[in-house]
Parts: sequence; C-alpha cells; structure tokens
Amino acid sequence: MKRLVTKWKRWFQGSDSPALGRSPAQQRTLDQAGENLTLFFFPSCPFCRKVLREIEHMQLTIECRNIRQDVGARDALKAGGGRTTVPCLRISEGEQVQWLYESSDIVRFLRAWSASVLSG
Repeated sequence: MKRLVTKWKRWFQGSDSPALGRSPAQQRTLDQAGENLTLFFFPSCPFCRKVLREIEHMQLTIECRNIRQDVGARDALKAGGGRTTVPCLRISEGEQVQWLYESSDIVRFLRAWSASVLSG
C-alpha cells in the first residue's frame, strides 16, 4: 500500500520532471515556440493541475484558457477538438492543428517538444 501511495504522490506532484538549466537565449527560444501551443483547462480538474504544474516546473510560456470562465474558449475547444474534455493541448504547426487530450500524453509531449526545440 505504501508503494502505491508513493507512486500516486510522485505522479500527482510530478517529481519525475526534468531538471532545468537553460540560458536566457534558450528560454526565449522556448517562449517563442510556445506561441503555437494553447492549453484548455479548468482549475478544479486534477488532471489539468498535473499539466499546469509541469508547465510551471518547465518554465514554459503557453497560453492557458479556462473553459469555465471563458465561453469563447469552450466553444473553440468544442469546434476544433470536437469535445470539451480537459486538459487539451492545441498544437499549431503552420496550417496543421492537432488536439492532444490526456494529461500524461500532454506532459510527455511537452517534455519531448521542449527537448526538440532546444536541440535545434
């Protein structure tokens, strides 16, 4: 039981997040690339909080739209992603738009995405 609680606590707190050590130039690069990402969320959702904690830990600048306070955000999520499930990450690459659901998938994407952006 203790191992299960520890595993749950580690998952919820995000203690396996990568360490940071970026230069200001690298941070600017990530900030610019982050303009193509939008997270749709609402504050009381534990899965949204998991993603928001990871964004904060990784010091990413990503537009976050609360679908409970912003009806336009909810409508955009429904129109683009086809449903109002959160968390949802909107990824724009030129004319292509991808909608990524599931908190673990979003965290995995953000880690890989930031490594890719920083590697050039």
